[in-house]
Amino acid sequence: MTAETTIDTLNPVRAKDRIATLDVLRGLAVLGILAVNAAAYALPFALQMAPEQTPFAMTGDNVVAHWAAEVFFRQKFITLFSMLFGVSIFLVGGERGDEARGKLLRRRLFWLAVIAVIHGLALWYGDVLLLYAWAGLFVMLIRSMKASTLIAVGLGVTLLLATMQGAMGWLGAAGPEEFVRQYQANQPKLPQGAIAAIIADYQSGWAGAMSRNFNAWLMLQGMSLLAVVFSTVPLMMLGLGLFKAGFLSGRAPMWLYGVLVVLGGAVLALHGVLQWREIAAGPGIEATRGLAALVAAYPIFVTLGYASLVIVLVTRGAGWLKAILAPVGQMAFTNYLAQTIIMTSIFYMPWGPRLYGQLDYVQLWGVVALVWTIQLIWSRLWLSRFAMGPLEWVWRCLTYGRRVPLRRAAA
Repeated sequence: MTAETTIDTLNPVRAKDRIATLDVLRGLAVLGILAVNAAAYALPFALQMAPEQTPFAMTGDNVVAHWAAEVFFRQKFITLFSMLFGVSIFLVGGERGDEARGKLLRRRLFWLAVIAVIHGLALWYGDVLLLYAWAGLFVMLIRSMKASTLIAVGLGVTLLLATMQGAMGWLGAAGPEEFVRQYQANQPKLPQGAIAAIIADYQSGWAGAMSRNFNAWLMLQGMSLLAVVFSTVPLMMLGLGLFKAGFLSGRAPMWLYGVLVVLGGAVLALHGVLQWREIAAGPGIEATRGLAALVAAYPIFVTLGYASLVIVLVTRGAGWLKAILAPVGQMAFTNYLAQTIIMTSIFYMPWGPRLYGQLDYVQLWGVVALVWTIQLIWSRLWLSRFAMGPLEWVWRCLTYGRRVPLRRAAA
């Protein structure tokens, strides 16, 4: 990069310069996120505070379907997505001394925040992009740190916060009697019939659904910007550090990937056993005396295990995995927002069937599988003719302040 470089001379990354492992991991992350978000599109967010008010019976296949989402997907793929966003901060902004790319990065985060607000208010309260734009401002300032520092601080803070969260959940179930009583008393509770009232509002039409969506957006975004940012920034730091160290591109020692796969698998297996006992026991019963909550607080180990397995496969000749997932990852921004359009159209937008609150967890898995299939097919078809996804193109045009090429021939 020369001293004469300006934002007007910068261009989006070319297809031949893309890093395959990042695209594959990003594709895996955006698909995995849907498996968890599906319930948030289709059921009240408040159901987490009142699981006993579920609109359908939690028995048989429903238990298995819920268990699968909780164990294999919850927090694992949003953690991966956050880590990869940290990498993008550096790929776009370069070193802190690069003024042109730094300006480009700031514009990119600004337009991400604008799109996020529109996404959250007009469509779905569960938007994560506003949090990423906010957290990105902090990571932007430290993007030139050494890999070892980023990894040490990012992983250290992540494990510290996980330990605090897990310990609180464990003590709330198995701690001293008075502590448990106070802990349970301070948990938010909903009056009987609250979940049914929320479902009725979402099914009533656009006004009722958007009113509920706005209230949930205020609560969730306020919590994200004031609290969740403190766990998101370390994850972005960790991801950037692993990228700088060569881990995410497959240049780390093979033994390290192996250790992380085994460790992640062990944590996943333990979580699976404990979570099964909790879900099978029913709401309000601490079948594991808080151990399930303690283990669930460490999704980072499972995420690193997932990532390690994928990186080894992609860099050791699994071309089929790259062919399947890389196009989805190249269009992650489009696919993430498209998931919202599809899911809200199904569940509460006035032009759809308004199935909000009517599909159980088994049926939701059917919807997830359908959306996965659509996005796997259409991402590859789109990129056979175009250089980037349609919403990636809009975002880049806004960021660069000019029309960037969309068609492959032009690019």
